[in-house]
Amino acid sequence: MTLKKYQAHIYVTLRPSVLDPAGTAVESGLQKMGDRNVEGVRIGKYVELTITSESPEAATQQLDRICDQLLANPVIENYRFELVEVATLMKAGA
Repeated sequence: MTLKKYQAHIYVTLRPSVLDPAGTAVESGLQKMGDRNVEGVRIGKYVELTITSESPEAATQQLDRICDQLLANPVIENYRFELVEVATLMKAGA
């Protein structure tokens, strides 16, 4: 059996209906710096991790669980991720 190693790029952001005080503060700071053409600042999280899996579908399913249960608060946050294959490994005994 062949295993593949993937790098996951995970983006967690507040839902559009949730107020973002950190984004508002950054936007205000930019306005005070003279960057008056910047608006709608939202602050989020970016996470990278490497995952070994039998298939991209299995990796996607595992990442959905990880994001939903640990990395994001599904009540107030959305998440999305990208998978990039970085290596192919041979499973021991294959």
